[in-house]
Amino acid sequence: MKFKGLTAEQLEIAASMLKAIAHPTRIAILEFLENGRHSTVTQIHKYLQIEQSTTSHHLGILKDKGVLSSKREGKNTYYYIRNESLSALVDCISKCTC
Repeated sequence: MKFKGLTAEQLEIAASMLKAIAHPTRIAILEFLENGRHSTVTQIHKYLQIEQSTTSHHLGILKDKGVLSSKREGKNTYYYIRNESLSALVDCISKCTC
């Protein structure tokens, strides 16, 4: 099966990423990380006012599915949106729910 030139494997990856995003907390994380922002677990959990362990859990899922990447600097790990095109998806979600 092909869709706009995507292979079956690419469609599976896309579906997996969308499933990972499809959670209110994860959408909020992506919204916070928009526009190239790099943030630590602590910054994200304080902003979202949720437990740090919960934040770490959701960040792990997003990273595992290729939505986020991370970069270690000293004792801190900074998370960021792997492909800034995903910011457009977050914008679209925001516009569709207003």
